[in-house]
Amino acid sequence: MQWPTHEVSNQAPDLHDYNLFTSDKALVASVQREQAAWYEQDLIRLGAELGKQETLHLGQLANHHLPELQTHDRFGNRIDVVEFHPSWHQLLTMQRRENLHAMPWSQPRAGAHIARTAAYYLQAQVESGSLCPITMTFAAIPLLQKETKLFATLEAKLFSREHDTRDLPLAQKNSMLIGMGMTEKQGGSDVRSNTTVARPLNGGGRGTEYALTGHKWFFSAPMCDAHLVLARTDAGLSCFFVPRWRPDGSKNAILIQRLKDKLGNRSNSSSEVEFQDAYGVMVGEEGRGIPTIIEMANHTRLDCVIGSAGLMRNALVQAIHHARHRSAFGLPLAEQPLMQNVLSDLALESEAATLLMLRLARAVESPDDPLERAWRRIVTPAAKFWICKRALEFTGECMEVWGGNGYVENAAMARMYREAPVNSIWEGSGNVMCLDVLRAIAKEPESFNLLLESLLDTAVEHAGLRERIAELRSDLKASPSQQEMLARRFAQRLMLTTQACLMLQTAPPAIAEAFIDSRLDAECGRVFGTLNDALATSALQQDILARAWPG
Repeated sequence: MQWPTHEVSNQAPDLHDYNLFTSDKALVASVQREQAAWYEQDLIRLGAELGKQETLHLGQLANHHLPELQTHDRFGNRIDVVEFHPSWHQLLTMQRRENLHAMPWSQPRAGAHIARTAAYYLQAQVESGSLCPITMTFAAIPLLQKETKLFATLEAKLFSREHDTRDLPLAQKNSMLIGMGMTEKQGGSDVRSNTTVARPLNGGGRGTEYALTGHKWFFSAPMCDAHLVLARTDAGLSCFFVPRWRPDGSKNAILIQRLKDKLGNRSNSSSEVEFQDAYGVMVGEEGRGIPTIIEMANHTRLDCVIGSAGLMRNALVQAIHHARHRSAFGLPLAEQPLMQNVLSDLALESEAATLLMLRLARAVESPDDPLERAWRRIVTPAAKFWICKRALEFTGECMEVWGGNGYVENAAMARMYREAPVNSIWEGSGNVMCLDVLRAIAKEPESFNLLLESLLDTAVEHAGLRERIAELRSDLKASPSQQEMLARRFAQRLMLTTQACLMLQTAPPAIAEAFIDSRLDAECGRVFGTLNDALATSALQQDILARAWPG
């Protein structure tokens, strides 16, 4: 017999059945401001759907029931199939329906990148792993569009808004996804050390067929219908389109060795593979594989920023919700002064991350504008470094708001915390990003000057920000080795200055000043909840939290 020993009380209820879009004031205002108001009703609809309990549950299911590799069928035939839980396919069906994989390419119009960024950001608050093949497909499309003959055979399937789960030759499918395979065991980020070789089958050169032999250490996601990979020819590293099935209908010789047992991003399958004369078609110029792939990296890096900002937003909302429903020592957590300091600091960080991701999306809208190029080429890698790094600390702090309840796997916080590191590593770790910032500035100093002048126009009446901008100029007078040693410090300064200017432009004045004053305060460090006494007023913090999460 079971008999009651206590009454369950003072437990925060699960957060569900809310609108992820309309509850985010900074996002709503940005969509209206950035030429994407035409997409607002779709975002309202999507925000409500993503906030439903059953939709949020899909993210839990996809990360509980992990992908399983079947290398052979029961007869002993090699099949190399990864099987997913139905929740994975439901999430991808939703993302394809919303056109997250192709919107600006298939429906080009002013504000299309802003609209897609906003929708991707909302989706990232539900589940991150399923966004990986969406991002890779999105980034691959503008690259493949330059291969006229090949793209003509792929366009309808790439632009399709249907998710086709079948493992079939491309000719028999209604849609397709594209993955990537760059790194090898011996090199990691140093792809110049790749040893996979490509042998021409009919003369060689751009658009011709090759046989690839070698391996890839990270191959995501192996059930995609094709992958873009790097392999070595006589002219150097080149880029290849490698389909899962050969044109003759036979399975391509891509052997999945095993799936990675990852810390997070567990719903998504990342694998190790070997190529045994695998069929591929060269894309881009021979020997120019790295510059070809870098074109994709600008898009995938931005998606890392968006995904991390989405994680931060979700963690913030969960933390504030918990604090408003949980009491300790006679008061709701959200009414306790120190907790208000922590939550307000987190809210400022989240809004600044959201504004930065949307500003970068705006830069993609104007490819020929010199200032926008500076945002794309210089600010994007810096943002990828900074926002993805901040997401690690941010999700950990939000988990701590929940206390022990946040440290268990049947609640939302633990998965977000495990998810946070992947964006710092994927598409280039922090050091790679910071060095790329310096390379971009050295290559295009006039673009960097345009960027600084633009920031100065915003900061003209703010002495502290003008001083930071002057420091950015003086930092580049150091020797190359000194610049490299201090590259993280430079990228951090660039990001805080940029975010401060964006807050000045768009946030309510008191909230913008709270962000700037705290980020210029040497005593306000990387630990959240250290806003000074001038900022730690109850009225200001209540305004910050009401703006961040009115629910």
